[in-house]
Amino acid sequence: MEVDMKQAVGSKFSLESMLVARDRTWEVVERMASIIQPGMLESEANAQCMTVMKEMGMDRIWHPVLIRFGENTLKTFKQRSQGDPRLQERDIFFVDLGVVWDGHEGDAGATFVVGGDEEMQACADAAKTVFDEVEQHWRTTGAGGKALYEYAEQRATALGWRLNLDIKGHRVSDFPHAIYKAGNLGDFDASLNPGVWILEIQLAHPTRPFGAFYEDLLV
Repeated sequence: MEVDMKQAVGSKFSLESMLVARDRTWEVVERMASIIQPGMLESEANAQCMTVMKEMGMDRIWHPVLIRFGENTLKTFKQRSQGDPRLQERDIFFVDLGVVWDGHEGDAGATFVVGGDEEMQACADAAKTVFDEVEQHWRTTGAGGKALYEYAEQRATALGWRLNLDIKGHRVSDFPHAIYKAGNLGDFDASLNPGVWILEIQLAHPTRPFGAFYEDLLV
């Protein structure tokens, strides 16, 4: 019963609507990736993102817009950015959005690089690679969240990066998912229902002060 409650959804939930919410959220992520340019302040990017989402007809946000530049890409969701950095000519940033569309929660995040720094690009690419590998591991084995994050750590280490295990994924559903008190994906060891869990991957460079982030809906 406890497992069932942790994967419960509301009466309006539909997987089709979750997929639409995911697609709309990714559209915002990609739009912001094209808007953000060197010279922009982190605060300006966050404000611009709110404007874009309102123009696209969002219902509301369900978690604060989180756009991080440079060293702030090492910060976890609950940590505040250090200062208000300006994006440099050779830099890295990520976009992390939680947006409600037609009563359903979209959640997506990805990392982008400007200026051609090869290690920054490798870090951004690795976050997506680890995500893809863990997602495929889930699809082929049916592993629960705890096993998925153990596998994620193995894969990140094998690729030469540090996985931030303070970031362990979470629930989504028709708004608001928080009423189900599900906890982190990385602490949930039962079989996962599709369309209600977000897999998050946050990596850190082993020596330089930056990281990368990628998240998406497990379906």
